[in-house]
Amino acid sequence: QPAAALLYGVTGSGKTQVYLRLIQETLQRGKTALFLVPEIALTPQLLRIFAAHFGEQVAVLHSSLRAGERYDEWKRIKSGKARVVIGTRSAVFAPLKNLGLIVLDEEQEATYKSENVPKYHARDVAKYRCAQDKALLLLGSATPDVESRYFASTGRYGFFTLPERFNERELPSVEIVDLKRELRRGNGGSISERLREELQGNIERGEQSILFINRRGANKLVTCVECGYTYKCPNCSVSLTYHSYGRKLMCHQCGYTQPLDAYCPDCGGTLKFVGAGTQKVEEELGELFPGVEVLRLDTDTVGHDALLARFVDERVPILIGTQMVTKGLNFENVTLVGVICADQGLNAGDYRASERTFSLITQVIGRSGRFEKPGRAVIQTYTPQNETILQAAAQDYESFFQSEIELRRLQRLPPFTELLCITMSGLNETLVLECASMVRSELLYASKQTEGTRVLGPAPLSVLKVNNNYRYRVTLCAVPGSGMRRLVSDTVIKFSADKRYRGVSVYADTNPSD
Repeated sequence: QPAAALLYGVTGSGKTQVYLRLIQETLQRGKTALFLVPEIALTPQLLRIFAAHFGEQVAVLHSSLRAGERYDEWKRIKSGKARVVIGTRSAVFAPLKNLGLIVLDEEQEATYKSENVPKYHARDVAKYRCAQDKALLLLGSATPDVESRYFASTGRYGFFTLPERFNERELPSVEIVDLKRELRRGNGGSISERLREELQGNIERGEQSILFINRRGANKLVTCVECGYTYKCPNCSVSLTYHSYGRKLMCHQCGYTQPLDAYCPDCGGTLKFVGAGTQKVEEELGELFPGVEVLRLDTDTVGHDALLARFVDERVPILIGTQMVTKGLNFENVTLVGVICADQGLNAGDYRASERTFSLITQVIGRSGRFEKPGRAVIQTYTPQNETILQAAAQDYESFFQSEIELRRLQRLPPFTELLCITMSGLNETLVLECASMVRSELLYASKQTEGTRVLGPAPLSVLKVNNNYRYRVTLCAVPGSGMRRLVSDTVIKFSADKRYRGVSVYADTNPSD
């Protein structure tokens, strides 16, 4: 019979070994298996492990493969030569026959949700495929999605735990550094005195360190100290991010770039750089530790597989990166992890902000001390008393889950409700807003008989304008299983065909990640 289970295991507890054994059992029963990961950067390391166990039966599917390579792999899967598939989100559609097992590793990751139409979630597609093929679904994580953990507690999913590290290894010791105190001491850089000392010690011992900051580029903002001018994207309602490589300003929404001026283009004043990113931290490390090699891993760097291979083989002292470095990586010589600014994601204006911050910090701390040598972590924050940061430092998922699920219950948020969003976008803001208002009226009228539903909006998205398209959203909060999806679907079809709103695109999404 089809079934789903959640495997909650602390970082370094040996979840991969459990997956391997399950896949082995599945193959012995004459069935096939699908293994999904959230990032392309994780596939090479896993491919080596899986190839050692299952040899030629393994196929890989992700968007970085060339079209020809992807087609060859697809044919191998379709013909039955490859019985184990590793891949990212889109691999959930792999043409495996006689499917017996689907594993979603790091199942809490937002990257499993597609931002492009159709806006599917790999977990939902996996559930559907398991139901069709009478297969088993295993969701694995050190920081499970709050909704998955809730379903495990209510009995909808089976629940299994690995509460300790493999071979009784200790979890890393964690230290919290108050950045306000650093500022009072006159240290306005990204690296606190405590983290600098720890990095110095690691370099001297020949051990490696990973630093995490969830912002690429050199500086988030370039502003004028005289008149306050900031560089804005001409196509989007966001500021341009400064990239020191090539001295250019770039929009992370549409890709627009322009060179940086020597002085303020408005008043000729001096320009100031605000908010550090990976490039800026890389430069600071170069000044603090001259001659020490630093590798940077983010979406601006190329050849991620080669970079990670160099980090392992050449024992490069420091690796700095965005969330790519937080999960799934297993390095023997890494004994120190530094979180540059733990507050970055906490104030994102999104009900999942605390969950995402807790997950990222817990996951990156778990990269440290996974083998013989004990691990350490330094968390830098402006709010050292924040409950989420304290829970992440203690690696205490259960207390985080209990406080978070109560908040969601009080605020009537998922998993207690379903957020069905209809988004309108177009070049004419007035027309888009008019369409959104009509959608709201339609939903209010049609849902008033259904108990427990609320209609919110129309409200602008957090980034209102992208590529000159204005975006507004109407949200229907409904009890799961109340049949409101049909209403939303009918509303989208109706307004997409309405001639009055030609030029406005209307689309729907369930529990969107933004």
